[in-house]
Amino acid sequence: MGRRYTARMFAAVLDTSVLWPSRQRDFLLSLAIEGLYRPLWSEAILEELEFHEAAKLEGRGSDALAAAAAAGRLIVQMRRAFDDAVVADWEPLDGSYGLPDPDDEHVVAAAVVGGAGVIVTSNGKDFPEDRVPEHIQVVSPAEFAADTVAVSPALAWRAVETMAERLDDPPMDVEDILTLLVNRYKMSEAVALLRQA
Repeated sequence: MGRRYTARMFAAVLDTSVLWPSRQRDFLLSLAIEGLYRPLWSEAILEELEFHEAAKLEGRGSDALAAAAAAGRLIVQMRRAFDDAVVADWEPLDGSYGLPDPDDEHVVAAAVVGGAGVIVTSNGKDFPEDRVPEHIQVVSPAEFAADTVAVSPALAWRAVETMAERLDDPPMDVEDILTLLVNRYKMSEAVALLRQA
């Protein structure tokens, strides 16, 4: 594991791959609401998320219009909850890093312009260490969750409690959420830290 993040409001760019899984997104953003870090994203990330969220909902049986509307509401909610998260003016750096997939360039550009110390992604291989600026770490959601919970397990526990109060489709209690984080998202270390709280 890399260094622990010790500063409150540490800035991190959340890639689309991290935001697409619903409960993982909810958990990571709940940590941000408690002030454990500052989430960042670009308009390009939000556009990708809206597209993939609509496709996911449609694949689960929603009609196209309902899926698009629900995906649109998600983006509106994210904008309202984190009104300073969108990184602007990253475009001049797009294409500067020589990543394996040019479509990922905007993520690094947003991290540089936004002053992020971390890019959180499920596709670490797409961000080779020698192509990303040295001051930016590329970490998996599970690693980021553990590092972020370690900043304040008590605040992170409160985030999970608040998440449990909010969830009703289906309802989930704290234990259900912790079990899901381990089984679905491999966040064993973060959950161990939470249980210690």
